[in-house]
Amino acid sequence: MKWTGVRYTDRPTVEVRTWIDAPPDRVWALVSDVGLMPGMSDELQSVEWLDGATGPALGARFVGRNRHEALGNWSTISYVVEYEAGHVFGWAVEDPADPSAVWRFRLHAGDGGTELSEWMQLGPGRSGLSEAIDRMPEKEEKIVFVRLREFERNMTVTLERIKQLAETG
Repeated sequence: MKWTGVRYTDRPTVEVRTWIDAPPDRVWALVSDVGLMPGMSDELQSVEWLDGATGPALGARFVGRNRHEALGNWSTISYVVEYEAGHVFGWAVEDPADPSAVWRFRLHAGDGGTELSEWMQLGPGRSGLSEAIDRMPEKEEKIVFVRLREFERNMTVTLERIKQLAETG
């Protein structure tokens, strides 16, 4: 059977994992501090909590400002949709009922350290990627593939930076 690729409407996902030789509370302090995230990513430029929030909690909102060479500058509002202190921090980008993306950090303790995963899903709601697909529908699978690989690379770097900070205290 020939692989035909993945389409945006398939809600494709990417997940990256790493082992961190540090206790979960130290790792949690890093992943739950959205203000640190711009220093972990080349694309994310700034993040700030909205509505007086100072940290993650179900329903809390934050604005993220991004920059990408091909996509330009944009900002989004994200909503915390999954939250279990010390274990899970997930957010939906734009409309929580029809997000343009969903992101999640998950921590698992064991063997004196922490397994950290970062997961994301494209869609189902429209995004800047949807606009690129509208302009070049015949290239949808390639557009989605390239963007997923970019996310995978960026997520790998983010987890490596979190690992470095957590392990050096």
